[in-house]
Amino acid sequence: MKSRDELESEVEVLGERISTLSAAVLRLGSSLDLATVLQEAADSARALTGARYSLIVTIDEAGEAREFVTSGLTPDEHRELAEWPDGPRLFAYLRDLPGPLRLDDLSDYVRSLGFSDELVRTKTMHGTPMRHRGVQVGNFFLGGKEDAPDFTAADDEMLELFASQAAAAIVNARTHQQEQRARADLEVLIETTPVGVMVVDAGTGLPVSSNREALRLIEPLREPDRPDEALPEDVTCRFGDGREVALREFALADEIRKAGTVRAEEIVLSAPGGRSVSMLVNATPIQGEDSAVTSVVVTMQDLAPLEELDRLRAEFLGMVSHELRTPLAAIKGSTATVLGASPALDPAELHQFFRVVDEQADQMRGLIGDLLDAGRIEAGTLSVSPVPTEVAELVEQARNAFQNGGATHAVLVDLPEDLPRVMADGPRIVQVLNNLLSNAARHSPGSAPIRVAAVRDDPHVSVSVSDQGRGMPAEQLPRLFRNYTGGGDNDARPGLRGSGLGLAICKGLVEAHGGRIRAESGGPGQ
Repeated sequence: MKSRDELESEVEVLGERISTLSAAVLRLGSSLDLATVLQEAADSARALTGARYSLIVTIDEAGEAREFVTSGLTPDEHRELAEWPDGPRLFAYLRDLPGPLRLDDLSDYVRSLGFSDELVRTKTMHGTPMRHRGVQVGNFFLGGKEDAPDFTAADDEMLELFASQAAAAIVNARTHQQEQRARADLEVLIETTPVGVMVVDAGTGLPVSSNREALRLIEPLREPDRPDEALPEDVTCRFGDGREVALREFALADEIRKAGTVRAEEIVLSAPGGRSVSMLVNATPIQGEDSAVTSVVVTMQDLAPLEELDRLRAEFLGMVSHELRTPLAAIKGSTATVLGASPALDPAELHQFFRVVDEQADQMRGLIGDLLDAGRIEAGTLSVSPVPTEVAELVEQARNAFQNGGATHAVLVDLPEDLPRVMADGPRIVQVLNNLLSNAARHSPGSAPIRVAAVRDDPHVSVSVSDQGRGMPAEQLPRLFRNYTGGGDNDARPGLRGSGLGLAICKGLVEAHGGRIRAESGGPGQ
């Protein structure tokens, strides 16, 4: 039976252990940074047992080694151990042990498993698995005692208790790390999305946070010399149903509470001076613990591009109708004249009217072909079949087609004799050149000649079509080859179709060949 002094001594030692363990656990819980938690766990495990060295190896869901942390080793020793070829296989064996492992001769144990002991620096070792709610998180490995020959059963108990706390701290730190990454990813996504996102305080109606697109949308409404907080005082909100209220009087939280989530509401925000922004708004309430709406997440989509699309669509339909109306009028006029003629027309006159009908039908067929090509370009289904071709042949075919179509402008060709052959789909490139010649004729004065030239631009050939028109503003040049950009007054002469659609098709055909097309303007005569 133990004496009173022995019992008091054991109680004192036990109290010190509990105090030391409690302090170690508190240090573990003081941070959610994973690297800090792992290093603190390694240092504390070493301090709790008086070990010379400690290692922690964590594992992922598949059981593969993940993080490797040491305490008591120099940086070189840490690196050597991390790069030890037998390390992964030895860990795979020790990882699957059911409980704590105490070894009196680590070198002998390692050799018995068939591994090299060249990096074994201690005689004794203690290994303890770290588990959280029955799931293994990793393992502690402690080497050598500072003040005792071997690890003891008391060390087993101490490390088992600490290992469970360390596992919980590691899981919490990993969860925090994942949440931080998810939050960072979400912030990047929200910041870069083309949709405006704003969080509004339900009580004040003022924005709490806004992404870049939301700030861009409301920028036109800002007064340079007034703070953002004054924005509700200046702005009027008009809804799709005709309601119009001052933004300062609009209780967003009340609206959300009455109608629930707002979906696809078209609104116009207007500021003094005629400044306004049209947008499509969605709003979702965020409720607090008492189910009261505390804030509202508002998404805003700029309606200006959609309005521009509607405008372009209307412009396109107007252009097509105009293009079709001209040949239809000529065909209808010719047939009406022939059918209503009294007395009957002589064969020469009939032939002339039939020629007009044939030419106008060809013009309509060309327009329909342009429309089909424009659709294929938009859908990305336009294909070309390039073969080695002489540039001079393509230019000559385009000039003949242009002049046979009733053009009055001469075409001057300036081509070097040493031009190499190019890979081209002949009919398609002739179509491009003919469209460019037609556009040049539209903007050339009187019967001024049009010039076609080419130069070698290794490894390509650059072909230019230039007229003597008055030129165009530099800001309009980038839009010249866009779809459905109006080409001005259309020439009613056969073979000269609208420039808006024709130039857009030129761009699509040239790019399908891997080339590039651009417009330049040097002023009158250029």
